[in-house]
Amino acid sequence: MSDVSKVTKKAMILDAAHELPVQSWSTAEVDQLRRKLIAEHGEAGKCGADYIAEVLKEAGFKVQLTEREEAEERFEEEFEDILHFSTLKDAEVSLTRLDELLRRFQAHGEKAAVDRVMEIARLGKRRAEMISLNRKVDAQKRREKKEIAEWFRIWLEMPDGFFDWLEVRKAAPEFRGTFGEFEVEE
Repeated sequence: MSDVSKVTKKAMILDAAHELPVQSWSTAEVDQLRRKLIAEHGEAGKCGADYIAEVLKEAGFKVQLTEREEAEERFEEEFEDILHFSTLKDAEVSLTRLDELLRRFQAHGEKAAVDRVMEIARLGKRRAEMISLNRKVDAQKRREKKEIAEWFRIWLEMPDGFFDWLEVRKAAPEFRGTFGEFEVEE
């Protein structure tokens, strides 16, 4: 598509968008706009829904194509800067915050937000695993990241029993031998 036709197509999209009384553009509204463009402009109005959504976003329209995007926007502050595991203590604090969010979102029926919490925990697990396998990282730090990855795995599998399990784990002689005494400030 040439630069001229891109500009023209963008102008068509924005003109048509301004004609519709839409506050927030969901998948259905973007599809409605796509059909409107084809109806009014024929072949010249054909374009994909993703392109339309991108043009609308660039122009400052509120576009939320998925429940997940909506949840991320509504709870952006909650998810911001939540994943830390430089130390075991940081990891426990992050898991505590994730657990609090999970329970709150479950209680309020916020499925997309619950899914986002679980996705963040899976990301934490993967990052810790990657660091634990990196031979350039100090051996003790790799052991710590392997332990943290295990914590995330256990929490993802059984969030209801995780903190009881963690207390037992931290009291285990093998854990204390590897990581020493470990307390988290409340």
